Amino acid sequence: MKIPYISDSWRVIFKPEKYGNYVNDHTIVKGSDGDWHLYGTTSFGGGSYQERYFVHARGDSLDIPFSEVGKSIDTGTLAWAPCIIDRDDNYFMFYGPSPTSLAVSFDMYEWYGHKVELNNEPLMSAHRDHFVLKVDENKYLMYVVGVNNKKGSVSVFSSDDLLKWNFEGFALTSGDAAPLRPGWGAMESPFVLKKDELYYLFITYTESSDKTYNDTLVFCSENPLCFGEYNGDFGGALPITKLSAHAPEIIEENGKYYITTCGWRDKPVPHNGCISIAELDWK
Repeated sequence: MKIPYISDSWRVIFKPEKYGNYVNDHTIVKGSDGDWHLYGTTSFGGGSYQERYFVHARGDSLDIPFSEVGKSIDTGTLAWAPCIIDRDDNYFMFYGPSPTSLAVSFDMYEWYGHKVELNNEPLMSAHRDHFVLKVDENKYLMYVVGVNNKKGSVSVFSSDDLLKWNFEGFALTSGDAAPLRPGWGAMESPFVLKKDELYYLFITYTESSDKTYNDTLVFCSENPLCFGEYNGDFGGALPITKLSAHAPEIIEENGKYYITTCGWRDKPVPHNGCISIAELDWK
């Protein structure tokens, strides 16, 4: 097992100007054009119920700031926390809040809504912040935060086509001794990375206070379906580290790992209204 740590200073990778004045949950993906594409939750108001589209930015390298392109998924309803994965030269964007929404594109500019099925999901188990991981040639896992027994949880679903998903269980749950218990669940923005045959789950754990807003816990497991039950310092699954980042993405380019952070304008983020990026190393 290796422990990730932020190994340099935060710098700005993107600041919106035309379509919002901050970026919260986001995704960054390499396109078929060779550029990096970023889609992020935004608005001009700063409240979660004013977030109704994603800002789109692009850049040819993670070393320089991205340029603002436009906005996507402007359907008039809430649009939170996009996640994009490519398959057969198409890009699948999953986003929330509940019910799970899907849009598909072949060029990352025009997006078309498509039906997506989540089978056998328990009530309230999949209400926001989707993340999809490819684990085999035709097998995908989707992680979604929700509530289980009135406590925060991360659900996991499996699929072979990205359209029909079967509930596999809870990848991470909160126990009775969990330190945070807001009604919506304190787990946010899961990101799962496979490294050296182990799976690392990055999860922001906060009740939205300034004190915990940038708390991202990292759990490690041999099984991507199970990271255990979190009870803080009172037994159960223990994080291998805690990183100071909100809703981070982990990105690899030219053999280097990077981590991002983001957030609302009234929160203690490294660069107000921006997505920031730093190198991530392992020890």
